[in-house]
Amino acid sequence: VQLQASGGGLVQSGASLKLSCEASGLNLDYYAVGWFRQAPGKDREFVASIGRNGRIKYYADSVKGRFTISRDNARNTVYLQMSTLRSEDTAVYYCAAKYGSGSYISLDSFKPWGQGTQVTVSS
Repeated sequence: VQLQASGGGLVQSGASLKLSCEASGLNLDYYAVGWFRQAPGKDREFVASIGRNGRIKYYADSVKGRFTISRDNARNTVYLQMSTLRSEDTAVYYCAAKYGSGSYISLDSFKPWGQGTQVTVSS
């Protein structure tokens, strides 16, 4: 079972990036998926999550209106489109899956976790 986050990189403030979270050995049809991030010296924090069928979506206040989460169950992949990036968005971004009930925001609800992808926004 593996979740692989990709698509990170170094961009300038105001730019866009699209992250992908691809699952292997795990059918994401049955899982909600969340994106989280961890900046240096800070705790890992919630960014966005999406329900199994894509109708339910949650966003952290800090990214609302700039980030969009979506999913393509046929590709077993969840995306995070990030626009108008700011220096404070710099972090390692992780995706994780949630099976069944539980908070769509709490890190504790999500397992398994994928390896992260680095996003660096220069001002």
